[in-house]
Amino acid sequence: MTAIVGLRYLATSGLFAWITARMRPGLYDGMTRQIRAEIGWSLASSAIYGIPSGVVAWGWQAHGWTRIYGDAGHGNAATYPLWWMPVSLFLYLFLHDTWFYWTHRWMHRPGVFRLMHAVHHASRPPTAWAAMSFHPLEAVSGAFVIPVLVFLIPIHVAILAMVLTIMTVMGIANHMGWEMFPRRLVESRLGHWLITASHHHRHHENYRCNYGLYFRFWDHLCGTDRGLSRP
Repeated sequence: MTAIVGLRYLATSGLFAWITARMRPGLYDGMTRQIRAEIGWSLASSAIYGIPSGVVAWGWQAHGWTRIYGDAGHGNAATYPLWWMPVSLFLYLFLHDTWFYWTHRWMHRPGVFRLMHAVHHASRPPTAWAAMSFHPLEAVSGAFVIPVLVFLIPIHVAILAMVLTIMTVMGIANHMGWEMFPRRLVESRLGHWLITASHHHRHHENYRCNYGLYFRFWDHLCGTDRGLSRP
């Protein structure tokens, strides 16, 4: 699982770095040393993320310990109805976002920041390779969230794959240094509640704001939303 997580990181971050080179030529010029550090920290994080992922895969396949299921629909074989699939998708994203917001905000306390979070903010500005560039302690804080949820909340295997895809794509896209979504969407009523690169880049500029991962709900509720940057 460590190898899978590491290869997934290299493939997806590499793809977005290639897209960046095509869409924003020269954006990463002069950042070779920073990118090497981001890749090194990210591969170390892959090992940490791989361990609970391996436990989940083993527990699911060998012992049936998790709440992951493979059937769906209205037939006799269906474990949960079809409507549960989008509900579980939102639930996983919201709970992950909640954990991320509060732990992320906590990691910006001065002492904790120096110990755990400074590695991530050493990327100035972040690149497509920075999404998993964490100190090991920070990686541990995020590595077990989804694995714990699959033991508690039922989820179809396809929806779990969608959660992991959204987590991977948005983690990279929010760090790559430019906005890939249309400005009309980012500045729309829907965009007012969603996090994209324009929102997260402001966090890397100002540090003490915009702490969320997927949604701006907690930032709005807690008064930590400082709007959008224009990367």
